[in-house]
Amino acid sequence: MRSQYAEPMSSDLTIPAELLPRDGRFGSGPSKVRDAQVQAVVDAQPHILGTSHRQMPVRSLVGDVRRMVAELYSLPDGYEVILGNGGSTSFWDAAAFSLVESKAQHCTFGEFGSKFAQVTASAPHLEESEVREASAGSVALPEARDGVDVYAWPHNETSTGAMAPVRRPQGIQEALTVVDGTSAAGGLFLDPRETDVYYFAPQKSFGADGGIWFALVSHAAIDRIARVTSSGRYIPATLNLQTAVDNSRKDQTYNTPALAPLVMMRAQLEWMLDGGGMDFVTSRTDESSRRIYEWAAQSPRVQAFVTETEYRSRVVATIDVDESIDASAITSALRAQGVVDIDPYRKLGRNQIRVGLFPAVDPDDVTALTRSIDYVMENLAT
Repeated sequence: MRSQYAEPMSSDLTIPAELLPRDGRFGSGPSKVRDAQVQAVVDAQPHILGTSHRQMPVRSLVGDVRRMVAELYSLPDGYEVILGNGGSTSFWDAAAFSLVESKAQHCTFGEFGSKFAQVTASAPHLEESEVREASAGSVALPEARDGVDVYAWPHNETSTGAMAPVRRPQGIQEALTVVDGTSAAGGLFLDPRETDVYYFAPQKSFGADGGIWFALVSHAAIDRIARVTSSGRYIPATLNLQTAVDNSRKDQTYNTPALAPLVMMRAQLEWMLDGGGMDFVTSRTDESSRRIYEWAAQSPRVQAFVTETEYRSRVVATIDVDESIDASAITSALRAQGVVDIDPYRKLGRNQIRVGLFPAVDPDDVTALTRSIDYVMENLAT
């Protein structure tokens, strides 16, 4: 558990400038925003900002984003990109109303997977959910069960830095796989054919603000949505996924969206696709994660929290710090010099740091971060 100190010990510690990252933003979400994305928002004035989402400039923007997401994932025939307002937390409610017919199975191994499980568990129109749980730092995997019509799990658990494989379980027949890709999308490889619904918000790899969700949906999921939403079940309009499907096909949302995140996301997708698409983004996250985990393996003062290498996230690294050094003192010293947002997920209560490794993060800055942390730890230990 986290060491307790009266106050941070590092307020006067100065890290040599040559050790510091050029860009010190390592947040696990919201994440680093590139300058080009900010400029894109400026350039969106006056043609997009302040324009009705029913008009062509905004619909063209939405259409661009949908097309680019489909291109990034090389979406197979029968799949399409839909979107709606409210972020991933709203999508959980929408899924409980519009995707789950009777019973869901959830794999939970951190905060965000467990929150979706709580949603379906409390839905009065659904049967009791089955929950397969693993301790923080490991993963739980789905397994076919009679009566389950939705299998749900996170691709990447942002709170713990654990990464689960995305593979359709054998023997699930007509059941759907519904995968939370919020901190994985745009940074981890995905074969869309292994999922029926892969949903995410854009504030991680896509470097945009939250408040909107996207989903890659299969033909089977489209059919399920149509059947459930026409069954007579009460569904609020903002949580009706058929409404989202219908509006997305018109390149719009049911109600007015925030436009700046869409502009930022389009700029990020342009950068991703111009760089080489999925190969480009995963090569960057693979390299950043290789550097930080190799550093953790070689350092006597830190170690990777996720012990099984195949489950170590390539977009969010959680690193335990030796109990002799207060991790909050490390983050305090770094924040004083512009290296920010490497604090651990608060509910884990561990003496650790958490580092966002999304594609916009330069792998060389990850190396510089490790050197800066080494410097701070050496000085705190003396």
